[in-house]
Amino acid sequence: MINFEKKQVMVKIGEAENTNKINMIGVGTTIEGSINSSENIRFDGNLIGNLTTKGKVFVGQSGQVTGEIRCKNCEVEGVVDGKVVVAELLSLRSMSKLYGEIKTGKLAIEPGATFTGKCDMGAKKEINTEPISKPKERQQ
Repeated sequence: MINFEKKQVMVKIGEAENTNKINMIGVGTTIEGSINSSENIRFDGNLIGNLTTKGKVFVGQSGQVTGEIRCKNCEVEGVVDGKVVVAELLSLRSMSKLYGEIKTGKLAIEPGATFTGKCDMGAKKEINTEPISKPKERQQ
């Protein structure tokens, strides 16, 4: 298990042929903490924390995210437990499981997908995919 406390993490494995950068978290990898990226990211491992990107998020069949996802587009085949904020399109594939809150411009759900929670769709002007602000420290 990799433990990143209060640090931004970017794991670059390679680049796609069309020069779009893709960040990949592989099977067997667990990350605890927040991730901020300006590129696409694919999760086949586990994330316990928040993920913010200006690109697309893909959660593979073996991927699990517990926390908040903020992105432009998102495709889920694995498990997400938390809040998902997507500016454009959220696609839940047939084997996906999403528990929590969705806020998206458009939503596509394939037969067989599991979604339990609250959905707010279509209010594009209210959707913000900027990084989640850090909580203010309490003064004593």
